[in-house]
Amino acid sequence: MLARLTSGLNVAVRSGVAPLIIASRIAGRRRSVSQEGIPDRLRGWRTETKALLDDLFFATELAMAPMVSPRDRKRLSGELHGNLELFDDNGWLDDPSGYHGDPPPLEVTRIDELRARFLPYRHLRFESEYEPHPDAPGRERWLGYEPNRTGHAWLLKHPGPPRPWLVCIPGYRMGSPLVDFTGFRAHWLYRHLGLNVAVPVMPLHGPRRVGRRGGDGFFSGDFVDTVHAQAQAVWDIRRLTGWLRAQGAPAIGTHGVSLGGYTAALHASLDSNIDCVIVGVPATDFSRLLQSHIPGFAIRAAKAVGVPFEAIDQLLSVVSPFGFEPKIPHERRFLYAGVADQLTTPDHARDLWRHWDEPRVAWYQGGHVSFLWQPEVRDLIHEALIKSGLIQPQLSAFASSAA
Repeated sequence: MLARLTSGLNVAVRSGVAPLIIASRIAGRRRSVSQEGIPDRLRGWRTETKALLDDLFFATELAMAPMVSPRDRKRLSGELHGNLELFDDNGWLDDPSGYHGDPPPLEVTRIDELRARFLPYRHLRFESEYEPHPDAPGRERWLGYEPNRTGHAWLLKHPGPPRPWLVCIPGYRMGSPLVDFTGFRAHWLYRHLGLNVAVPVMPLHGPRRVGRRGGDGFFSGDFVDTVHAQAQAVWDIRRLTGWLRAQGAPAIGTHGVSLGGYTAALHASLDSNIDCVIVGVPATDFSRLLQSHIPGFAIRAAKAVGVPFEAIDQLLSVVSPFGFEPKIPHERRFLYAGVADQLTTPDHARDLWRHWDEPRVAWYQGGHVSFLWQPEVRDLIHEALIKSGLIQPQLSAFASSAA
């Protein structure tokens, strides 16, 4: 009863200060975000309504998302600086590729035949086998997240001869078949385009969660865990794509949204054995993302307890797509983003676009959530799949009318 009361009070307090924090973050974002290279945002009720959906999602997160306790500040600071010392000793701050080892081939432990939204799918399970460096502070805590040690993926596979696969990498708070299939328009990809579809479950999400909700712990302020979560995500996806190749996949593309867009970008820098990468509404800089959503006093407080954002930037550099050159050819890199995105502001996509030598990008007049129904997004995905050879050109017109 006491725990429930405390939790309720916490939600009430955070809900009460939510308008102040939202106003503070909007003011800070407007001061700090450069619009250079981003198309103009057209003012109007349609665009503003889409942007409002993003702020509503943020308000929900502000009220409900767990954060690390101030009592953990000594541990946070110690693990942060201990890992930085380890990274520096191994040269990973200068060359982060050394931080990511080559994962072993995936061995399936179980496959279940299930159904969701009129789609028959397979639930694939495997042991992740990801482990932090033996000397990494926080290693034992991460390994203690028992549900997270099992990898999961939802598979939509056609019978008959092998077909190309699109690996759809989910965003923050996703991780269930219904949500994932809806978010990626899986029915359209599978039924109308004829692709096989694989959706890996991100660490700490869905059946891998260790908190009350899927995703709890990924952005809680424990940045050592964030590094492990992101490194494990790429490790698991590399194993999954390798397994699909071994099963006879003639071509494999990846498509990530939001947090999954970050992961897809990092994966494209470590795995040359994929045929295209599509990155949507990406969060490409976790530190900048957090600083754009919290007021200045919280940033100053973090520095005061020994967790300065300069050190956080260094820590996250080993899992940042900006620390790598993509291994996918320029003509097979694709991005899309909303000019009114209030969650992962459009500068994230612009900076990745520049880092990737300005490949094909689609900008739309909308926010983070509205990518689901933007025609520019659908058209870009068509184009990417055709140019990369995953579908035939004659499917494009039919798929456009069916989408």
